[in-house]
Amino acid sequence: MNELIIELEHISPKDFFGAQNTNISLLKTHFPKLKLVARGTKIKAYGDDEVLAKFNLKINMLLAHMAKYNKLDENAIERVLTSNSSLDYETPDSSGQILVHGVGGKLIKPQTVNQRKLVDSMHKNDMVFAIGPAGTGKTYTGVALAVKALKNKEVRRIILTRPAVEAGENLGFLPGDLKEKLDPYMQPLYDALRDMIPAEKLEQYIENGTIQIAPLAFMRGRTLDNAFVILDEGQNTTHNQMKMFLTRMGKNAKFLLTGDPGQIDLPRRTISGLKEALLILKNVEGVGIVFLDDKDVIRHKLVKKIISAYKNIENQE
Repeated sequence: MNELIIELEHISPKDFFGAQNTNISLLKTHFPKLKLVARGTKIKAYGDDEVLAKFNLKINMLLAHMAKYNKLDENAIERVLTSNSSLDYETPDSSGQILVHGVGGKLIKPQTVNQRKLVDSMHKNDMVFAIGPAGTGKTYTGVALAVKALKNKEVRRIILTRPAVEAGENLGFLPGDLKEKLDPYMQPLYDALRDMIPAEKLEQYIENGTIQIAPLAFMRGRTLDNAFVILDEGQNTTHNQMKMFLTRMGKNAKFLLTGDPGQIDLPRRTISGLKEALLILKNVEGVGIVFLDDKDVIRHKLVKKIISAYKNIENQE
């Protein structure tokens, strides 16, 4: 009797094995001639070479499915185990509109016309500005595009950055070391990533530098090659910061800059680098500019009303 050992890398054994090992039990019914043992991060199979070879093929198809869709259920297992090739088990929802399959199989796709324009513009241009108020999905859609590019091996890393500008708070008086002080500013980026990448894999990506989250000041002096780079909250950059960031672009890089010109936290009389860049680069080939508005708000329905109310007041001033 021969042995085959399958190691689960960057995949949660709990999710892959299923509740109370239900997925493993299903595998056993399809491979009755094998003895299967699932323990820790390993699956051990014992049996004849011919059956082990078939099991190895199917288990790798299941691992690929899990890596792509972040979900494994009875229907998926049945599709994989009864298919003749890896092309036969794609799910019906694998259309071009879906950017990524998030944690738990959540479908992440553009939900509004302008979000779709953002996706199209990113496909056509290497640098895109996404401009709009809070809640319009600028950052979330951007992170989904970045995760998709990483999964498809179009880039080797994702770099997420934002200027550490205090919105009515003083950074120096916050407790903790530099990372602990800055983490609250990066939280929206972490939140989006946690929706799209399982916790174990996300932690590993951050540890090995595949995903980097850092304040804008840390970009100085770098050349960002083979990367999908997102500058969030771009309205809070100064002239020098924006120019520095834009000139970090290296080979095979995609740059997405998001911002809301209506929420500038810079000191008075300081010109926003984002507003300036939009004027300077509006006619540069290869640079896309997409505007989102309150029709694109996908948060609580009150957010749209709040944005509209503030806009009315500002228009009266």
